[in-house]
Amino acid sequence: MADRAGHQTGRLTPRLALAALVLGWACSAGAASLTLRVRTPAGTPVEDAAVVLDPVNGTPPQSHGRATIEQRDRDFVPYLTIVQKGTAVDFPNRDPFKHHVYSFSPAKVFEIKLYAGKPANPVVFDQPGEVALGCNIHDWMEAHVLVVDTPWFAKTGADGVARIDRVPPGAYRLRLWHPRQKGAAADIEVDLRRASRHLDLKLEVAPRVIVKKPPLDAGGY
Repeated sequence: MADRAGHQTGRLTPRLALAALVLGWACSAGAASLTLRVRTPAGTPVEDAAVVLDPVNGTPPQSHGRATIEQRDRDFVPYLTIVQKGTAVDFPNRDPFKHHVYSFSPAKVFEIKLYAGKPANPVVFDQPGEVALGCNIHDWMEAHVLVVDTPWFAKTGADGVARIDRVPPGAYRLRLWHPRQKGAAADIEVDLRRASRHLDLKLEVAPRVIVKKPPLDAGGY
């Protein structure tokens, strides 16, 4: 509903209300930020590492957001998606041929059978955990979804850097995860009650194997 000036009035949607709550909590309490640089033991930046902050005390606010994982040029984009539990994910097919998306991961078993365009219904990731995605038509296609309980998370870019802003001050358990990690990283206790933090972390990951795609006219569809 809008007033005469065109401004929206009435109740906020649940998503906007949650955003206002989190932002208000962060601003009123003196929000902090956490910047991390993740590298291999040899010093190479680690891309697509998930950094997650779980509060030691209390229950984090919940949201039911929306995310998108595309199929483009016979690949999933992005390679890693991090979402809070309850997020609906769309899987639009941007290619001029069909894909068949599936997951057998315990955190989310689903299948979107052979399709073009955008499926009418998104997939809701309603359980925390790691989800591996594949395509029944193109065996080399691979992507990952990490479903978490908290709204405070980020993933590293090509420079190995990730930043989480507007974190309410307090004690947190930092989790570091990567789809190709060679061993689980130990959780780290982080105190954000006094100031923002900068951390350098090490994680050993296997190199990503890039499969050469067959030509479109030779079985590559």
